[in-house]
Amino acid sequence: MSTKKVSIGTKPTSKPAPAAADAWVESRSNGDEPEAMKRLTIDVPASLHRAIKAQCAMRGTKIADEVRELLLQKYGNT
Repeated sequence: MSTKKVSIGTKPTSKPAPAAADAWVESRSNGDEPEAMKRLTIDVPASLHRAIKAQCAMRGTKIADEVRELLLQKYGNT
């Protein structure tokens, strides 16, 4: 039986990130940041969930995006 050598990368350090990375993160903010999101959890019947999921799969969309759009149509973008 032969043994296989596996090399493991270097051990993580607590060194701070390079200054260039910090500058990049700070420069990403351009004042047009989207509004913060809040999670909304609802219960729906399993049959409704299946129907929504199937339709979204056929359209290539996400359930969250479709539900968000319906809520915006009903309540507007205030």
